[in-house]
Amino acid sequence: MNADHTTMFNTPVGSRRQLLATAAGMAAGFALPGQVFAQAGSAPYPNKPVRVVVAFTAGGTTDILARSVGQKLTERWKQPFVIDNKPGAGGNIGTEQVVRAAPDGYTLIVNSVGPIAVNPSLYKRMSYNPLTDLVPVVQIADVPNVLVVSPSMPVQTFEEFVAYAKAKQGLSYGSTGTGTSAHLSGFMLGKRIGVDLLHVPYKGANALNDLLGGQINFMFATIPSVISQIQAGKLKALAVTSVKRSRSMPDVPTVSERGFPGFVAGSWFGFFAPKGTPLLVVAQLNRAVNEVLPSLEAQMIREGADPVGGTPEQFSQFVKKEHEKWKLVVRQSGATSE
Repeated sequence: MNADHTTMFNTPVGSRRQLLATAAGMAAGFALPGQVFAQAGSAPYPNKPVRVVVAFTAGGTTDILARSVGQKLTERWKQPFVIDNKPGAGGNIGTEQVVRAAPDGYTLIVNSVGPIAVNPSLYKRMSYNPLTDLVPVVQIADVPNVLVVSPSMPVQTFEEFVAYAKAKQGLSYGSTGTGTSAHLSGFMLGKRIGVDLLHVPYKGANALNDLLGGQINFMFATIPSVISQIQAGKLKALAVTSVKRSRSMPDVPTVSERGFPGFVAGSWFGFFAPKGTPLLVVAQLNRAVNEVLPSLEAQMIREGADPVGGTPEQFSQFVKKEHEKWKLVVRQSGATSE
C-alpha cells in the first residue's frame, strides 16, 4: 500500500516497537492519564461493552483481525469488545449501521479498502460518505494480494506468467466479486501488460475452489486466504502487490520489482468510529491498539498480514489517498455494483 504506511513494520523489531510507542504517544498526547473521559464529569471510557461491527461474514480476514485485536483490547481494559458481523452489499450494510450509531465510542467498526475507498465509486447510490461520516482511528494491517496459479500452469516466475498471458490471450481470473480488490488487481495487471484478461466474479470461496480445480487460470487473492494452499504446494505464488515484499512471504517478489513500478493493490484494515466521536476517545483507542499490536505481530505475519499502526492523522491521510486512487481504477474498469 502507501509507502508511508509500510515503513513502521518494515524496520527491525526493536525500531518498530519504538515507532509504535512514539505513534501511540503522539496520538494520546492530549488524552487524560489512565482511562479517558469523553466529557468532564463523565464515567471513564470504556465502562461497558464495546460493539465492534465487521461488515463481512465470520472467518474472513476482516473478522479474524477484528477478533484478534478485540481480544487484546478486552484483556487490556477488562471490558468486552464484542464482534458483531453485519455482512451485505459489499460491506455497506454494516458500515451504515456504524455511521448511524451514537458517537460515544461504544460502537466501532473494523473496515477495509472496499467499503471505505472502492464502494463510493462502485455504487451509484450510497446513503453515507465514508470520508466524512466516519473517523479513522488507527490502521491495523496491510494485506497484499498475491498472484497465484495452479501447479499445472507451465510457469514458475512472474515474468514467465506475463509471457504466457501474452501468448495465450484471454486468460481467465477469478475474484470474490465485481469491484473487489481481487477484481481490480486483475484489471490493473491486464492494462499494464497490454493483455485482455477475462474476469470471472464469484461469491466467497468458490473462486479459490475453481482455481484449484482448473476452471480458471489465476487469481489475485489476499495472502491469508491462500497461504495454506501455497505452503501445501497446491498453488504457486508468483508475485505480491505491496510496495515492499510481504513479511509473510519474503521470497515472493513484488509486481513492482518485476518490471511494473507503482503496481500497488490489495487490502488494508483499520478501526473507524462514527463522526462526532470525542477526540479523547479516539486518542485512547488509537493508543491502545498501537500498544497491543506488537503482541500480535508474529501471529499476523504468520497468517499473512503486515501490522501497521500509527496515528489517526496518518490513517486519515492514507484513506483519502486510497479513495482517490481506487476512484480512478473503478472508472477505468467500468465496474459497477448494478
